Amino acid sequence: MDYLSLIGRKSPLFDVDIVQRDLHLRELVRGAKFLVIGGAGSIGQAVVREIFKRNPRVLHVVDISENNMVELVRDLRSTAGYIEGDFRTFALDCGSQEFESLMSSEGPYDYVLNLSALKHVRSEKDPFTLLRMIDVNIFNTVKTLRLAHQGGAKKYFCVSTDKAANPVNMMGASKRIMELFLMRESQNQVISTARFANVAFSDGSLLHGFNQRFAKRQPFSAPSDIKRYFVTPQESGELCLMSCLLGENRDIFFPKLSEKLHLITFSEIAVRYLEQYGFEPYLCSSEEEARLEVGRLISLKKWPCYFFESDTTGEKDFEEFFTESEDVDMSRFESLGVIKNDASFDGALLDNFEAMVSKMRKRGSWSKAEIVDLFFSILPDFSHKETGKYLDQRM
Repeated sequence: MDYLSLIGRKSPLFDVDIVQRDLHLRELVRGAKFLVIGGAGSIGQAVVREIFKRNPRVLHVVDISENNMVELVRDLRSTAGYIEGDFRTFALDCGSQEFESLMSSEGPYDYVLNLSALKHVRSEKDPFTLLRMIDVNIFNTVKTLRLAHQGGAKKYFCVSTDKAANPVNMMGASKRIMELFLMRESQNQVISTARFANVAFSDGSLLHGFNQRFAKRQPFSAPSDIKRYFVTPQESGELCLMSCLLGENRDIFFPKLSEKLHLITFSEIAVRYLEQYGFEPYLCSSEEEARLEVGRLISLKKWPCYFFESDTTGEKDFEEFFTESEDVDMSRFESLGVIKNDASFDGALLDNFEAMVSKMRKRGSWSKAEIVDLFFSILPDFSHKETGKYLDQRM
């Protein structure tokens, strides 16, 4: 699959910076021990590949998904082959006792990279998933970071999101709150992170859904008015690797906007996708029409598509990687910007956030409104948009 042409681009984003620093990156990787958490997800696999091909001394990968881990290993063996270093995978929950035992038994690791996250805006729909999102995106990050520090890690990296800049949805806000917790932890452990755009065809994404719909001979459905920036899976891995190895304490890396990175609608990508496989998109006026016409149209080399204007909760009108109040260095890299942060945080607010979540858990019940109010308490400028409609209500 030609990722670049599908997302409307002709060349990779980070090739200049990668080539200029390749020898240095290889030297850093070759002598180091890496632990990658959430390494079987789309971004995690991309990061693992970037480390693996530079021949690390140790590369251990942890993920809760046993099946995705198996595919990661098969993919590496079928492409890169083998390395001299110690490459192993562990099907573990990073919040478990087994994970703590792994870190104490196999460490110390030089670099700990955390790619685990609940990343979907659709996770807003219920209070139970929301609380798990807080646990995964915030508290598991703090926990694994502290374990890395206790084990003597040189560096801790975790992935944020462009949606953390002026967040409008709970997922983006959870990552922004995570960044605030990182500022406190940065007093003890060197940390860097990255904000970047949607990863094209990552697991569970709308574009990945195109693959599933095509394989199952089902209609395509996509918003026609939502524009997003996209990076390829390989670019996501390169960005994370450079932030981890080259970032200074509290740095947040992001891709620079240029002629290489531009906004594109999901419906436009759907059209490009179908044309790449020799089908003519056929625009339907409703989901029902698209479902009813699928068999007849596909036989004619046409594909039913339902394109619509978005009205679901949590959709941001535009994307941005940094805010006006953040200190940004645009000169250090050709294709990357770096947000420079001081260790600025309100410890009382962070403590209250932890205490309130703990109180909800002990009580055994909580509401979405209660969680939204808690987010507002720590992010007073949080521009949450509640429409009462969610992505699970779409085809």
